Amino acid sequence: MLTRRLDEAKEAWKRRDSEAARRAHLPTKSAEERHTTGKGKYLKSIIYGGLDGTITTFAAAAGVAGAALAPGVVLIVGLANLLADGLSMSIGDYLSSKSESEYEAAEREREAWEVENYPEGEKLELEEIYRARGMAEADAKAVVDIISKDKKAWVDTMMVEELGIMQSDESPVANAIATFISFAAFGFLPISAYVVALFVPSLDAIRFPLACFLTGATLFGLGALKTIITGTKWFISGLEMLLVGGVAASAAYLVGVLLGGLA
Repeated sequence: MLTRRLDEAKEAWKRRDSEAARRAHLPTKSAEERHTTGKGKYLKSIIYGGLDGTITTFAAAAGVAGAALAPGVVLIVGLANLLADGLSMSIGDYLSSKSESEYEAAEREREAWEVENYPEGEKLELEEIYRARGMAEADAKAVVDIISKDKKAWVDTMMVEELGIMQSDESPVANAIATFISFAAFGFLPISAYVVALFVPSLDAIRFPLACFLTGATLFGLGALKTIITGTKWFISGLEMLLVGGVAASAAYLVGVLLGGLA
């Protein structure tokens, strides 16, 4: 099996380097592909779990700090939020991934049945798809005739071309675990300053500013890391995430200030 090096192709496109693009499209053996295809499989869950954990935990801590409540309350609210929201998000990720996998499997089974029992109709559907994209009738028929010689390739093609479903080998359980670990690990950083201050009393006066700094650095870093998925400029992505997180935290802090008298 031959494949192109997708990461190199993307990087070449970013630089508009045609020579690098040619090199990226040179065939490589499937053995090399097996060593690299797992790279970044759960990166999306890790990044977005970390972003959500950082923002929501700091927002909760900022609200409590804005109300001028005791530092212990910040820890209680922050840790409770970390556990509850982390579990909620990971369970949601699991159910979502599982539903997508089940839907994909059901549609694949249906397409396989149709290919087996009504091949002429499936051929016509695929021909119409290619003709709608501007392919000549004779060319569309020739392409479909070639694809339909291999039933697995035929079903795979129908899944993508007709239904827009890409085959995924991600595990719903692994996705959920990656989300929870990332949420908990990154979400702990905003309140880590309060934990450290328990053992280093000299940090009491700066624990909230320190929490703000740690949160900002984490948001910027995760935003920059997000470019692995989006392909945008890391600096812009980092600033964008810092801005979004800052707005959420500022709103929570303001609510805490306004309602602090109720505590």
